[in-house]
Amino acid sequence: MGVGERKGSVLEDLIERAGGCAVIDGGFATQLEKHGASISDPLWSALCLIKDPHLIKRVHMEYLEAGADVLITSSYQATLPGFLSKGLSMEEAESLLEKSVKLAIEARDKFWDSFKDVPGHSYNRALVAASIGSYGAYLADGSEYSGCYGPDTNLEKLKDFHRHRLQILVNAGADLLAFETIPNKLEAQACVELLQEENIEIPSWICFSSVDGENAPSGESFQDCLDILNKSNKVNAIGINCAPPHFIESLIGKFKGVNQSTWLVKN
Repeated sequence: MGVGERKGSVLEDLIERAGGCAVIDGGFATQLEKHGASISDPLWSALCLIKDPHLIKRVHMEYLEAGADVLITSSYQATLPGFLSKGLSMEEAESLLEKSVKLAIEARDKFWDSFKDVPGHSYNRALVAASIGSYGAYLADGSEYSGCYGPDTNLEKLKDFHRHRLQILVNAGADLLAFETIPNKLEAQACVELLQEENIEIPSWICFSSVDGENAPSGESFQDCLDILNKSNKVNAIGINCAPPHFIESLIGKFKGVNQSTWLVKN
């Protein structure tokens, strides 16, 4: 995953130190499975927060060793209702969300402490981005790739779904917020309004998915989605993830036309 250039916040400061393009870590679930984790579950990789937290930290370290400038937490599929459905208490669910950030911070600090005084090393002190998956990711019914949430899903419902998780991840000490695989304009608007309502001060990015290279999975044009982001001063970067590689170049062209000139690509 790459991050394009922009200036003004801790994210853009990192990009400047990295020479204009920072490197973000790669597929998390893939690496967890490589190490024997079983993630065939509605919680997906977040199941490891309960069963195999040591593997999460191991994957973070591997990406740091590979040169990642930004670590994305294991919280993409970690939601309070998802944990509650496993029989956990609200306190336990909140603790697991905090844990996703703490594991990444601990890995980052341990890695950086081992290199910061070594002359000539090529590493940057990585930032930790708290991953916030779409409402469809929680539903685990494929709607994160269609954007079809049903007629009972409105703006307030989406904001309420994300609000408490967002607060926990911010308070846990994340450097950045990463809204990922957003499939429709309604959820993009919910994320933007929530950042404003909660007066979030740390940088954030919003990544959309696409199945045709022209539109959001919902069929709405990216221009309509991006117009919402373009009106916000709370979104520091926009991007694309979980899209076929041959769509990426044209999508970057679309995204570079908005005021948030930092752009991201993650496959």
